[in-house]
Amino acid sequence: MVDEIERALEMTSAVVRGLTPARLEARSLCPAWDARGELNHLVGGMRIFAAQITGDEPDREHEDDWLGRDPLGAFAEAAAEDRAAWRRPGALGTTFRLSFGALPGAMAARVHLTEVLVHGSDLAVVSGQEGLIDEELCEGLLATMRGMDFGMFRRPGMFGEERAAAADAPAHRRLLAFLGRELP
Repeated sequence: MVDEIERALEMTSAVVRGLTPARLEARSLCPAWDARGELNHLVGGMRIFAAQITGDEPDREHEDDWLGRDPLGAFAEAAAEDRAAWRRPGALGTTFRLSFGALPGAMAARVHLTEVLVHGSDLAVVSGQEGLIDEELCEGLLATMRGMDFGMFRRPGMFGEERAAAADAPAHRRLLAFLGRELP
C-alpha cells in the first residue's frame, strides 16, 4: 500500500508542477472548490496524515489555508513530508483518527491513497494534464471500490451518486464517474 501511495504522490506531483495561476482558478470536479481549493484540501490532508504517523499534532484544521503564497511549494513540502512519514517503520501500525472515526493503519492508507489519487486525477482533468494520470492505480482503486459496499460513502462532502461512463473510457474517467464526478 505504501508503494501505491508513493506512485500516487509522484503522479500528483507531476500534475501540480503543471498548474499555472490560471489553472488554479479553474473550476474543480468537486462542486464546492476551484482547483486551488482542492489542492489546499489535499495538502491539508497530507499534513494531517503525516502528523498522525509521526505522533505530532497538525497546527491547523484540514480546510484552513495550507498553501499560502506558494501553492506549488506548499504541495512539494507536504508531499515530501507525507512520503517520509509513510516510509517510517510502523506507519501501517498507526491508529488514525479521522473525521469519521478511528481507523487501523492499513485502512487509513487506503483512504489516503484514495485522497491523493482521486484529487490528483481531478486536478489533471481540469488542467488538461490527463496524460499524467496513473491508469493502473486508478483501475486498481476502482476495482477495490466496486468490490465493497460503497453506498455509505455516497454523501455530501464525500462522494456523489455514480455517473455514467463509457466502458472503454480510461480508468481514471471510470473511477471519477463512479465517485460521482461530472466530467467535461
